Amino acid sequence: MTSVLSHQKDHEHEEHGHDESSLKIFGFWIFMITDLILFATLFAAYVVLRTRYNGGPTGEELFSVPIFTTSTIILLTSSFTSGLAVLGLKNGKVNNAVGWLIITVLLGMAFVVLEITEFASMVDEGASISTSAFLSAFYVLVGTHGLHVSVGIVWMIGAIIQLMRDGISEVTTRKVNVVSLYWHFLDVVWIFIFSVVYLMGVM
Repeated sequence: MTSVLSHQKDHEHEEHGHDESSLKIFGFWIFMITDLILFATLFAAYVVLRTRYNGGPTGEELFSVPIFTTSTIILLTSSFTSGLAVLGLKNGKVNNAVGWLIITVLLGMAFVVLEITEFASMVDEGASISTSAFLSAFYVLVGTHGLHVSVGIVWMIGAIIQLMRDGISEVTTRKVNVVSLYWHFLDVVWIFIFSVVYLMGVM
């Protein structure tokens, strides 16, 4: 009788764990949908305002091809390394997964530093967020993406710490998968920024 009750309790606990995990994944997808709507709105605003220079500098005058090309290469590489981390996790290699996640974080930090450098350089040239509607839309769109990358870095560091502490489990696997998906999403958004903002801006 005791054994049956214990088995039932374990079963209920397992079901509760699955329900909680499903709920968190559902919450993550809701978060992704709201982020998608946010970026779609910012892109729409940028497209409408992209020629409103108000006598200020244009994208062609401001954007540095080497900087935004390097940023793109760094972010796309980080997406690849986060995928390798997930692969390492699936193969049961904790150290491998942690190593690729750390590399992803470092690449993410390099991307953010480049973006801050670009913004600082533009402000030094007198192209601030209040200079024109074009620059307002640019700073808000690109800055929001940079902020999301920063959040992703913090999120990934948390996943690394938990992975190093607890090893491979259902919880750590879910967290690494989710943060990797988030990272890929940011890469897709950046490809649109690279194409619509930078490439079209310098053409």
